[in-house]
Amino acid sequence: MAKNNVGPKRLVVGAHYGFKDWLAQRITAIVMALYTVILLATFLTGQNFTYEGWAGLFAQQWFKLFTLVTFAALFYHAWVGMRDIWMDYVKPVGIRLTLQIATILWLVACAAWTVQIIWSV
Repeated sequence: MAKNNVGPKRLVVGAHYGFKDWLAQRITAIVMALYTVILLATFLTGQNFTYEGWAGLFAQQWFKLFTLVTFAALFYHAWVGMRDIWMDYVKPVGIRLTLQIATILWLVACAAWTVQIIWSV
């Protein structure tokens, strides 16, 4: 009798992060979309399009925090996407690990730079 790999007795392999990553991508996309809508509404209803006007917007603590959360969502969104690309298309383990580490270092550096920029306003 042949083995049946269909149904509840099928062999499931892999890293098992499909649903969690799918959900993370959707949640981070919603955060980024919401930030974009708020920023666009602020821009379209604003009167002061100078540096001082934008600095005044970013001087508000809630807006700094929302901006930081949005960038954190962006970096996590990028990490999930890039990690999936490296896992799907780069088969040699050493090269894939090197690319993943380089991606992590790049995203952490971008996050640190983001914090520096947001809190310098």
